Order: sequence, then structure tokens, then C-alpha cells
Amino acid sequence: MKTRAVFFDVDFTLIHPGRTFQGPGYAEFCARHGVTVDPARFMDAVRAASATLHAEGSAYDPTVFIDYTCRIIEAMGGTGPGVVEAAKDLYDAWPVCEHFTLYEEVPDVLRELRDGGYTIGLITNTQRSLTEFERHFDLGGLFSFAISSFDHGYMKPHPSIFEEALRRAQATASEAVMVGDSVPHDITGALRMGMRGVLVARSGLSTGAPAEVPIIQTLRELPPLL
Repeated sequence: MKTRAVFFDVDFTLIHPGRTFQGPGYAEFCARHGVTVDPARFMDAVRAASATLHAEGSAYDPTVFIDYTCRIIEAMGGTGPGVVEAAKDLYDAWPVCEHFTLYEEVPDVLRELRDGGYTIGLITNTQRSLTEFERHFDLGGLFSFAISSFDHGYMKPHPSIFEEALRRAQATASEAVMVGDSVPHDITGALRMGMRGVLVARSGLSTGAPAEVPIIQTLRELPPLL
């Protein structure tokens, strides 16, 4: 079946966080609430906390992300009541586009897909305003629709968010491809719907992707796969 629609995850697929959401940024947020952490432990802390976000299609709930951030802070050595307050501040800062950078190839690839006649959609699990995302990164006119779990009510891999994307794209599951960096959220959810999935693993490392799922390190590798 010919591909007609391509759905993209946003965070870590199209954009990546800057200093605010790295070890030094976490340390600064924590210090405001009297919490001391070791920035050098950030990456190990993120890996240790990652299972917190692997809920199976749960309803959107800010506490999921706040608990995840608390676990990162604690794994960096943070303790005390200020941990939760720092995590809440980090949650509130996440949707601010100024804290993120667009991967350099994204505009060119999106324009190539649009010009090739594909329907392009966004699906994100966060509370980010996708209207502001498009405006801030000068991507207006490239997306036919955008769905955030905050507005939709359920997070990937819940089937309803993919069903809504297919409805808006006016495409069948066999005509759609989901592109994202998360196997549990993006790839598993898409495959269960009968869609194809393409995993973005920019580091070159990936875990848990089914054998039939293509793995790419840059979106420039995507168009030939469609």
C-alpha cells in the first residue's frame, strides 16, 4: 500500500533540549529549592528513570512527568521536599520552545515530504503548544494537523490518539507511517494500529525495536523508506 501520511513525534525526533534540560540546568532549578544534585550524574539518572514514562496508553496526567523528573533529581543525589517543587518547575518549563533546538535537517526533510504530496502530522505526548512550536521554528504550512496528548486526553501508545491522527489525515492505517524516537510510545503504538513505524535513534543505539522496523540516525534517511 502506498504511503500517504507521515506522523512525527516532536521531542527528540524534531527538536532536542538545550542546557536547561541537561545536568547544569537541573542543578540550577534544584538549587532554587534548596536541593543539591551532581550534574555529572544526569545521563545515568535519565536512564534509570526512563521506565516511569512507559505507561501503556494512560490518560494524560502531569504527575507522570513530574514523578519522572523527581526520579531523575533523586538519582542525581537530590533529597528533601524541594525535589517535588523543582520537578514541577522543570515540567512547567518543558513546553517553552526557547529551551530547544531544531535538528538541522528537519526543515529540508519536511519540505521535501510536503512537496512530494504526503500529509504530515504531529503527535506529541507533552503539554507543548504545537501552534507555538510551528511558529517558533518557522515551520508554518508544513503540517496538516497537530495533536498533543494534553489536549487529546490520552498519551501514546493509546490507540485513540493514532485513530484521531488517521481520521485527520483521511488515511487508513496501512497508508500511514509513524516516525519517532520511542519504541514503547511511537513504534509499538503504531504497529498495534496496523501502521508502519520508523525509529529515530540519533546516537545509533536502539533497544527493543522489532526486526521489521527501520532504524535511522537522521531524518534525511526517511524519504527513501516511504
